[in-house]
Amino acid sequence: MKPAPESSAAPTEETDSRPLPPGWSSYITPEGLRYYVNSSSKETTWRRPSSSAEAPQRPLARQNSSPYGCHSSTKKGQPAEVANVSLRKPAMHKQPPGSVSPAKRQIKEVKETKITINCVTFPLPGEGPEQQLLKPDEWSYCDYFWTDRKDPQGTTLVTGFEVLLQKQLKGKQLQKEMAEFIHERIKIEEEYAKNLSKLSLSPLAAQEEGTLGEAWTHLKKSLHDEAEVHLKFSNKLHTEVEKPLLTFRGDNFKKDLKKYDHHIADLRKQLASRYASVEKARKALADRQKDLEVKTQQLEIKLSNKTEEDIKKARRKSTQAGDDLMRCVDLYNQTQSKWFEEMVTTSMELEKLEVERIEWIQQHLRQYTTLRHETDMFNQSMVEPVDQLLQNVDPAKDRELWVKENKTGDVRPVDMDI
Repeated sequence: MKPAPESSAAPTEETDSRPLPPGWSSYITPEGLRYYVNSSSKETTWRRPSSSAEAPQRPLARQNSSPYGCHSSTKKGQPAEVANVSLRKPAMHKQPPGSVSPAKRQIKEVKETKITINCVTFPLPGEGPEQQLLKPDEWSYCDYFWTDRKDPQGTTLVTGFEVLLQKQLKGKQLQKEMAEFIHERIKIEEEYAKNLSKLSLSPLAAQEEGTLGEAWTHLKKSLHDEAEVHLKFSNKLHTEVEKPLLTFRGDNFKKDLKKYDHHIADLRKQLASRYASVEKARKALADRQKDLEVKTQQLEIKLSNKTEEDIKKARRKSTQAGDDLMRCVDLYNQTQSKWFEEMVTTSMELEKLEVERIEWIQQHLRQYTTLRHETDMFNQSMVEPVDQLLQNVDPAKDRELWVKENKTGDVRPVDMDI
């Protein structure tokens, strides 16, 4: 969406050669529009008075020649964020002289249809037709970060683009914290593997015999095997989870974000400068028009060649001021349009980067769960043989073996004879 093109009025020629009725004079506005003033009744009109001076004349109506005539609209129920970004001030209509000009009274009644935030113009909610989102139903960044908002302390304004950049920097920090979490998990696994391996060499209960002794020996040996599994798990966590999280978008990522920030910030500075130029030109035009009106009123009081020359000079300056204002507004609209386009493309790029970040983390956290399942499967496979040996423990057989190895004799004592 781009600002509407500006319009300008062409000078009107006097085609009627008949003299004006008594009391009426003809003048030209700075835009080149002809109007008529009755010096007695102070009436002003765009229509050439007829010979019957008593007939009511059409009063001066607002002319659509303001350099602020760009239009925009807003979406109902939401901030005006994707605006037709053109400067929209109350119409600065160039009026003919006359303290009772109906057109001058109309200007005071012009309704505001825009709001200016940090030198950027937005439509007021409810003004004009609904404004369509660029990406409906997608909650895209390019539709919701056009205005500024206060920081959490409520002291300074933060631009919508800064909010998007902060989201990227926060995502980078959270990614780093996830890598640190996985690193702590790796340290636990390594310490666990080390302790398991050490425990497997313990001499405790090494003298157990029989089928139970065999099961006990395999149980201790399974701890050594389990330690190896956890050590491999920790190594894979480092290479397949921790390291990718740390290296994804390295140090250059912050530099790239700063480039985005500086580029948009430069455009905002240009926009602020153009806005200041418009305000300055608008004031200059108002001053020139006021000067022209004063000189015209002086002409009605006292007609002289000097006064007429002053009016011509004032009219030229007023016309030049109007041209300057239109040129400043055009430059402002061009700069705001460029800022608008850069905001759209850059915010969509940041949105794409955020999607990539989330998908990258999702992929590697799923790898963590896969490795965790594999570790559990290996541990289970090592426990199964021990479980089988424990099921085959036979107390009777163990007793028999022990007796055979430790018996002291098979002669039983008898009763003593008298």
